[in-house]
Amino acid sequence: MASAPNANLPLFYKSLVPLNSNQHGTWRAKSTDKAAWLAKEHAVPITVEEFPLAQRDFPIVFSSGENPVPLALMGLNEGVNTFFDEEGNMTSDCYVPAYARRYPFLLAKLQPDADQLSLCFDNSSGLVGEFEDGEALFTDGQPSEATQNILKFNENFEQAGQRTKAFMDELAKAGLLMDGEVSIGRDGEAPFIYRGFQMVNQEKLKEVRGDQLRSWNQSGLLPLVFAHLFSLNLMRDIFSKQAAMGKAPKPQVQQA
Repeated sequence: MASAPNANLPLFYKSLVPLNSNQHGTWRAKSTDKAAWLAKEHAVPITVEEFPLAQRDFPIVFSSGENPVPLALMGLNEGVNTFFDEEGNMTSDCYVPAYARRYPFLLAKLQPDADQLSLCFDNSSGLVGEFEDGEALFTDGQPSEATQNILKFNENFEQAGQRTKAFMDELAKAGLLMDGEVSIGRDGEAPFIYRGFQMVNQEKLKEVRGDQLRSWNQSGLLPLVFAHLFSLNLMRDIFSKQAAMGKAPKPQVQQA
């Protein structure tokens, strides 16, 4: 199933620790050419700003259940990523979603009723610690330039998330979301049927009034809808990638 991330602990993260100069004044952040946290994830959240780039590489679908979010499909089964191997090496050039690039950092509320977001990190990542190499997180007790850049990236991501929620709310308000189903078959075999996600209902889209379509076109919503719809053709490419890996989805109805 294409499910939204766990609200209690975001996708990829095993722990969250607030970054502060008292405890982490001498700590550094290491860069890496491997994304081990992506290795076994088949669906990664994306924001609407990413649709134009993401739709070149991935089918863009919407998670099932309440409060759906856009997802870039990197595989058609849980635990299968056709773009990264088990160690996190990229095996096929692709756009990497900002959700994955921000790891191990993110902005989070320290208390459920708090208004302010604080920069936190996953201290199990092995990418932040008292290292001899890497970017210093603090200089003379103040956030370093590297930390300021990390904070800015995460702030931009949060703002993009708000715009994405507005986009999803607009789709829901117009009644355009429907349960999705894609059938992919190979000669002589029963088809694999991918379900457990949502997509835009093209028949209902055709019924939208002209004034509403003009408004959506001017706001940029309509191109995003078409990017989503066009990207669904990549389902077969992902299927073929899995087959080449020896992990082709079984030819039966599955929850992906």
